[in-house]
Amino acid sequence: MSQLRDRLGEALDAGQLDGLHAVVAVRGGRTVLEHYGEGEDFAWERSLGVVRFGPDTLHDVRSVTKSVTALLYGIALGDGRVPGPLAPLLQQFPQYPDLAADADRARLTVEHALTMSLGLEWREDIPYDSPANAEIAMELAPDRYRYVLERPVVEAPGIRWGYCGGASALLGQLIADGTGKPLAEYGQAALFDPLGIEHVEWMAGTDGVASAASGLRLAPRDLARIGELVLAEGEWDGRRVVPADWIRTMVQPRLKTDWGAGYGYHWYLETIAGRRVVMAAGNGGQRLAVVPDLDLAVAITAGNYDDAEQWRTPIAVLEKVVLA
Repeated sequence: MSQLRDRLGEALDAGQLDGLHAVVAVRGGRTVLEHYGEGEDFAWERSLGVVRFGPDTLHDVRSVTKSVTALLYGIALGDGRVPGPLAPLLQQFPQYPDLAADADRARLTVEHALTMSLGLEWREDIPYDSPANAEIAMELAPDRYRYVLERPVVEAPGIRWGYCGGASALLGQLIADGTGKPLAEYGQAALFDPLGIEHVEWMAGTDGVASAASGLRLAPRDLARIGELVLAEGEWDGRRVVPADWIRTMVQPRLKTDWGAGYGYHWYLETIAGRRVVMAAGNGGQRLAVVPDLDLAVAITAGNYDDAEQWRTPIAVLEKVVLA
């Protein structure tokens, strides 16, 4: 532990960890590194001012939420509450018969949402305070699911990965429809309660629907617990929380991202410092890194929101500190 703390201190002193708010690393069930800093933070676009972070401080995890949504989908699937990956997507939204009648859209499956390969026009490379950003436009639309499903078709589904918070929103609605519970309520009962995670905030749009793409606020210790659950292939404290076959399926690479990482079902698959890393990632430098061959889970939070170089701080934590 002292070596990790020393390396972290050196990296901080060298200015290599700009905007770092917290890091918690757990190996084999034992916390091997825990650090909290301070800095300006936000809940979505609302400034919280300068925050001194601690073990119980909730933090936006932004698009790490997408990976949690994938875990919830697997739990609901194991209970027979949601359709399997190969099920036609538009059949799950019977309120849009006009869209289902479009032959190009009729090819869409749930798996295309899980792998973000819908082949629909979608841009999130615009700041999230702009209505031109597709996720923001979705939140402002009178019907978010129609907004996603009626985007112009740009290519056949399943060919190319394209970052899409709308895909996560569709999965969140399938979970809510199938379980008969709002997403946040189901998430608490099916995932957070079994892990002993009591303090969770799941932010919602103006319509009161929790954001399956970016709404979660968690303490880093609790985020690390979710990583430990993935390491244990869905088992926690002797209880099966997520089906093991779903965990294994979820982290199999299916497509390549724009920067060359693998992508499974809402989780990234990368090689960092020579290690295979299963990753959940969010705007601002939020990361949950799972390193199977080291039995290691690392939760990282940071405040570099909408910064083009936001990836540098969490990668530096992994490369220069934890995996050095």
